[in-house]
Amino acid sequence: MPMVNLKPLLAEAKAQGYAVAAFNPVDYASMKAMIVAAEECNAPVIIQTSAKTINYYGHDVLAGWMRQLTQNSPIPAVLHLDHGKDFEMIKRCVESGWTSVMIDASDQPFDENLEATRKVVEIATAANVGVEAEIGQIHGVEEDIVVAEEDSQLTDPAEAEIFCRELDLAAFAAAIGTAHGYYHGEPNVAFDLIGEINKRTNTPMALHGGTGLEDEVIQRCIKLGCAKINISTNLKHIFVDSFAEYHRNNPNDYEPLRVLTAQFDALKALFKEKITQFGGANHGSEALSKVA
Repeated sequence: MPMVNLKPLLAEAKAQGYAVAAFNPVDYASMKAMIVAAEECNAPVIIQTSAKTINYYGHDVLAGWMRQLTQNSPIPAVLHLDHGKDFEMIKRCVESGWTSVMIDASDQPFDENLEATRKVVEIATAANVGVEAEIGQIHGVEEDIVVAEEDSQLTDPAEAEIFCRELDLAAFAAAIGTAHGYYHGEPNVAFDLIGEINKRTNTPMALHGGTGLEDEVIQRCIKLGCAKINISTNLKHIFVDSFAEYHRNNPNDYEPLRVLTAQFDALKALFKEKITQFGGANHGSEALSKVA
């Protein structure tokens, strides 16, 4: 079916107690592996593009891939912009067929973040496009955005309450102790803060920095209101390592399609694992009936 708005999809996931997996594609094959994995799991899925991926391929190419992959798909899928910083790029995504966009003005003072997000919500809502926004600074490296650990800033629940009351958001991203990239040491996740933010905002939360978190942490975050979990770093490593591993094991095989098939299968296995871990498996048809 055509792509769906993020807002009702996450509201349904939160109500049913699971999280929708959100993956960052790097090419057509990885995007296809995400859709196929979701179909095989009968699960909703979020395909989220970074700004640099859009700059590399172009808006029309990425939107065209998604339309082609989802037009006859039996599961609900979202095309989402991850960490949008530039208003013109966000606007172009809305115009080109994205069904969700993230405005990340978290590095700005609260009032400026609120106004920048309000501007995006206005154009997105008019086009039936969901919006994710963020307060606080999540440390680590995400798509060339670098936040040092000493500069990270946990989200103030009082500010979160005002922010979500003022804006009609599909998802709220909060700094709660997770990090972009692989963890070096044990992550200090502020579970009480997640619970407090969810209580005050009643808005589905997006968990950034999902790669490398223990399953116990993931499940606790879902129970506390996280309905979208991002996986990016993990799939980048699988993307490169599976390609290299096939060549190491088959040094004389220079048939590209066999290498690409091995890479596709490794990625699809990762996506199915995460979809199942986050509880989305067997919810695709049910979610589709609620958001179609």
